[in-house]
Amino acid sequence: MFLIDRDHNTITELDQRSFSELGFRERDHLQEWIAKNPSCLGEELLIIQKEFAGFDETRERLDLLALDKAGNLVVIENKLDDSGRDVVWQALKYASYCSSLTTEHIRRVYQEYLGPDLSAEELLAEFFDQEYEDLNLNPGYAQRLILIAANFRKEVTSTVMWLLNHGITVHCFRVTPYAHGESLYLNVEQIIPIRDAEEFMIGMAEKAHLEQDAKSGLASRHKLRRAFWTAFLDAAHARKVALYSGRNTPSTDNWLSAGSGISGIQYLVRITGSYLGVELNINAGTSEHNTRYFE
Repeated sequence: MFLIDRDHNTITELDQRSFSELGFRERDHLQEWIAKNPSCLGEELLIIQKEFAGFDETRERLDLLALDKAGNLVVIENKLDDSGRDVVWQALKYASYCSSLTTEHIRRVYQEYLGPDLSAEELLAEFFDQEYEDLNLNPGYAQRLILIAANFRKEVTSTVMWLLNHGITVHCFRVTPYAHGESLYLNVEQIIPIRDAEEFMIGMAEKAHLEQDAKSGLASRHKLRRAFWTAFLDAAHARKVALYSGRNTPSTDNWLSAGSGISGIQYLVRITGSYLGVELNINAGTSEHNTRYFE
């Protein structure tokens, strides 16, 4: 990072420093900076609690709990000069703990954070620009994770990329302090997903997820159809149905054919998710033949 000197039309490189050498601490400094100015993370967030410990039968505390403009809970975990190995696991645990929080739970958590002089209902209504009674906060499994550190270990970034590809919304921000004389500066940079490619990366992950779902659904349908036609043929053979006397191989299609004894004419039994039908297909080669057979 460089400082621009307009008077001399030059730039001066700032000194990159570490939080530890500057005497900054995670809870007393980094956490407070973000709590007081969450827009440094590139979006409108409403901080609703610090050091949240409202988890049954645990003594764990998440650093910051926030809401985004869509009403999703955002778990924010801060580390100083190194992310550590377990930050993703910690954040995932906290997100799972928070997944059951209702709108009323969230209001109470926020009210505790605000104290008696402010109204959580009023501030929530103001943030979302709608009546409090109409709010639906923390819907489904849309909890998000934000990880903040000066350096991220490879095992952390690898896990985060895997989670992104599986539909878990995770953002990593690298925070770097700089010094110039007596002045200190903080650079907050989103590194995962890269901001300019964020929409593309999320879109590709969603596409891959939909394709995987489609493949799984197709395989599941094939198995279900094969099981159905196996039972169908067993029943037909037990009842000595002549149409299927020579048919022993079940199908994975949604239809099963049987010859009529006349070339170009066959019976079909067809199944779908909602009905079963019997068809007679006539394709004797010419319209005259087809008409005569039909009549």
